[in-house]
Amino acid sequence: MSDEIRTAQEIAQDYTAMGHSVDLINGIIDSSKMTDKTDEDKKECVKRNVEHLEFMLSKEYWTNQDMTSAHLAITSGKSYTTE
Repeated sequence: MSDEIRTAQEIAQDYTAMGHSVDLINGIIDSSKMTDKTDEDKKECVKRNVEHLEFMLSKEYWTNQDMTSAHLAITSGKSYTTE
């Protein structure tokens, strides 16, 4: 589906999904999520979620959504995966 024909509901769902990625990245970094996983598993998960956020931020259908937390999670996630 092209960006131009996204409904308001679909955009809201995408924004919510981005929030889930932000929460997961932050939770892995602060050790509150995936505590039973190896460091390698956690880093791979963070990497995938950073990629998801970067992809979603490239979409042109965003209007007035606050993307601050997504940008911060990307920065934190990249730092975490290069440790």
